[in-house]
Amino acid sequence: EDTGPRKEMSADKIKKDEGRLRKILVRIVSSCLMQAAFMGLLYMGHVYICLLVALLEALLFRELVKVRYSAYFDTIQDTIPLFRTTQWMWFLVAIIYAYGDFIAHLIKDNQDLHHLHWFAQYSISISFAIYSTAFVFTISTMQTGHIRFQLNQLCWTIVVLCLTVGQLKYVMHNIFNGLFWFKLPILLVITNDIFAYVSGMTMGRKFIHRQFISFSPNKTWEGFIGGGICTIIASWYLSRFLAQFKWFVCPVNEIRWWHYELDCELDPVFQEAQNIVPPQVFELLPQAVVKMLPLNGLVEMCTVANTEGPTVTNCVSGDPTHTFHHFEFILKNVYPIQIHSVALALFASLVAPFGGFLASAIKRAYHIKDFDSLIPGHGGIMDRLDCQFLMALCTWVYYNTFIGMATLSVPKMIYMFNLLSPQQKAEFVDQLKLMTKGGRKALNMEDFLN
Repeated sequence: EDTGPRKEMSADKIKKDEGRLRKILVRIVSSCLMQAAFMGLLYMGHVYICLLVALLEALLFRELVKVRYSAYFDTIQDTIPLFRTTQWMWFLVAIIYAYGDFIAHLIKDNQDLHHLHWFAQYSISISFAIYSTAFVFTISTMQTGHIRFQLNQLCWTIVVLCLTVGQLKYVMHNIFNGLFWFKLPILLVITNDIFAYVSGMTMGRKFIHRQFISFSPNKTWEGFIGGGICTIIASWYLSRFLAQFKWFVCPVNEIRWWHYELDCELDPVFQEAQNIVPPQVFELLPQAVVKMLPLNGLVEMCTVANTEGPTVTNCVSGDPTHTFHHFEFILKNVYPIQIHSVALALFASLVAPFGGFLASAIKRAYHIKDFDSLIPGHGGIMDRLDCQFLMALCTWVYYNTFIGMATLSVPKMIYMFNLLSPQQKAEFVDQLKLMTKGGRKALNMEDFLN
């Protein structure tokens, strides 16, 4: 029979194991509840996702600004009046400035909202007026003996706004461009996080012993690399799956409060096609390595000299007149978005994780384990979304660079036309007549206005 210290150690071990199991169960249950709530909001529509993002930004701001003063907030509240009011005023300024142009963009793109043109026209002036008010209020509330602290806190508030509102400024555009551009980046970051953890746990420091991040000793090169490879593979199939649903791929330019059937003419990137892989991709590798790749349909293209000049054709082995030119590979029955998703997966694997490393650095600097205890088993909002900010910004940049390159739409042109003077409208219609001369029937002022 066990007695003494051995029995006590056994009891402590059982208690510790029970505590660990309880934490895991709490974490799993809260994750399932969050996923269920998120899927419900996705079903309800774009407006509710935007409201969720706005709520998360407010919670993120609250978590981050209190990092610097949570330990001595009572003292600050007694000596510095309206301390938190000032911070929230700056948050309001950032929100109005960040999303004022989005609302203006929505008004211009939806003919039913053109009656709100006054907001689109004066949104910048409204933002500036609120900014000026916040600036004067901040300076007027500074107290002698606390100015250095207040200036430091003001700088920290601005940094927090850049990290949260600044990087999430265009997430609303992503949502209205199609829920695909909101959902896929989130899935890529989650996938990378999961597989980086699994790779690090199973292979960490077995191949590369060099430290990855000095202030985060649990992060390993194996986890970083393994997570990246798995994310790229997963992106190929996740994007194809999401592309099947019009609810995800169709853009919207109107505000609706209830779920409805969404239909649109699919963008070519969401339709099956044959895609030629750029030859420059294969130029990154030696020819011998490219030939060893398990790619069914990879073709060697050669130049052949003739009297009419060199031509490019399929290489014939052993023919001395054929000179290698490039490799050609055609992807058949592939959605173009699958290729684009690989580019997003590269960013999710190589750059987005550094948002998490920044969050770890902040927690280490201020000696805290989690930013908050709002989510049981997970900590705060920042603990869950630290890698999502850069990813959302990257998605908007990528979309506007390679996908939605057109910056004008018919409703937006009509909105701009209505801002013209009568003389300018007549000149514009005359120019349209010249452009359509010899084609469609001539335009007149009444037809255009109707």
